[in-house]
Amino acid sequence: PCGKCGSCLEITEGRSLDVLEIDGASNNGVDNIRDLRENAAYSPAKGPYKIYLIDEVHMLSAGAFNALLKTLEEPPEHVKFIFATTEAQKVPATITSRCQRFDLRRIPTDAIASHLGSIARSEKVVLEEAAGEAIARAAEGGLRDAESMLDQAVAFCGDSITEEGVMSIFGFTSRQSISGLVEFILAHDVAAALRTIDEQAEAGKDLCRLLVDV
Repeated sequence: PCGKCGSCLEITEGRSLDVLEIDGASNNGVDNIRDLRENAAYSPAKGPYKIYLIDEVHMLSAGAFNALLKTLEEPPEHVKFIFATTEAQKVPATITSRCQRFDLRRIPTDAIASHLGSIARSEKVVLEEAAGEAIARAAEGGLRDAESMLDQAVAFCGDSITEEGVMSIFGFTSRQSISGLVEFILAHDVAAALRTIDEQAEAGKDLCRLLVDV
């Protein structure tokens, strides 16, 4: 997508008549799918296709899946379905066998950090490179989580976000402390390693996060 043409702008702004996003969690009944099937029979308003994006599709009821099956077997030529889910194993095999599956991978840390930097610049927020990298690492490949954490950092730190501020807000352990802990572990210095962990616990750090970072 170019992100600039009329169709792209309509889709981005949520006003496209040909791209319909449906929340599977709250529209999971047979009647909802029947309405979808009836609307799918109509030709697209502008583009060559009418797109139905069903988010959290695994939340549809068994009856709703059965009602959708016939349309998937013989879909109108002008209709495309996109099903999104975080629990693909809950989608019936009769549905998945009629779909092409794409598994989305976690986003690399450097890509997330770069994106956070772009957001910060557009919002006139000073985001230290190390602070952005800390948030990106903590997000573990999830851009939405990273953006949410950036929002929290702005709420607490204002328009200048430092690595120290991020560490304090989210209870992260500094790289220096993590490196020191790793050195103690490699040297089999149990007492020093436990002392470091105790210091982090006393400082209110997130020990689960510390374990992941180590």
